[in-house]
Amino acid sequence: MKERLRLRLFDLAKSLINIPSVTGSEGPLADFLIHLLGEESFDVRSQDVGAGRKNVIAGLGETPAVILCTHLDTVPPWFGAAEDDLHIYGRGACDAKGIMAAMIVAAAGLRDEGLKKIGLLFVAGEETDSLGAREANMRAPRSRFIIVGEPTGNKLATAHKGVLTLTLEAAGKSAHSAYPELGESAVLKLLDVLQDIRRLKFGIDPVLGPTHMNVGRIEGGSAPNVIPGSASAVISCRTGESPDLVLSKIEAAAAGRVRISVSARSEPQVLFTVPGIEQEVMPFGTDIPYLKAFGKPLLLGPGSVLDAHADHEKVEKKQLEEAVAIYQGLVRRLLNE
Repeated sequence: MKERLRLRLFDLAKSLINIPSVTGSEGPLADFLIHLLGEESFDVRSQDVGAGRKNVIAGLGETPAVILCTHLDTVPPWFGAAEDDLHIYGRGACDAKGIMAAMIVAAAGLRDEGLKKIGLLFVAGEETDSLGAREANMRAPRSRFIIVGEPTGNKLATAHKGVLTLTLEAAGKSAHSAYPELGESAVLKLLDVLQDIRRLKFGIDPVLGPTHMNVGRIEGGSAPNVIPGSASAVISCRTGESPDLVLSKIEAAAAGRVRISVSARSEPQVLFTVPGIEQEVMPFGTDIPYLKAFGKPLLLGPGSVLDAHADHEKVEKKQLEEAVAIYQGLVRRLLNE
């Protein structure tokens, strides 16, 4: 039985990885899960989140007390599954299709034990704007706990950082590059602002630690011989302090030289924990701020965040197996809370 479960778990993880689901194209993976979970005797429904995108919700005929939840989407670019003796590789291996496979196998095992008050929730859009989580939260069941899966090395998170994602847009005046005095470079204006923002000192939370900022994308100009009339940058902050406070500091540093728009903002989270599982603060954000209607949140999953979003993304097979047992143990304990 253990060997059959092991093979099923790994094969399922590879099957999920081999269905591309970069944010915005989660539909085919959702359809696969709807069929799979239906064959596994779950009551399955989908939840439209627009443009062919779906959330997937599955239960066992009773109002769930505990939900196992992770996300359907991945960052680009997609690449397919591979494996060796120790790891499964591919886009989503640890973020979060290996987690998804472990949750499905765990839920199926709990079902076979006769437990009914459990559910599965797989949401679209976690990597960008948490659109799926927001939609699911508006129609949440009366669950008491939600176990969210992200790569934590199978440690139980005690807290995680907030997120602030901003677009900065600079406006200039186009002109022939031979006559720079007739134009105004939006690129240079944007670079000046970014340099001032990089000099900022953000607070260090005693639990969550410092705020980290990444300039993830810069665009501007149309040709090398044209003074650029527009430029933009996207920055993402993992905040140890309130994202509103971080935003106010960035706005002050920008001093009106660029237009700033917020595409994602979520507060740092203190999470529900139980004794007996190794615990750690996590430096990344999750869908948890948008899933409040599902009950007390826990955060745990196999894999390392250092492998997530990377061109070598992988997850240890041993951690996948351990995650199944951990999820099952957590659900049993929470059902008895």
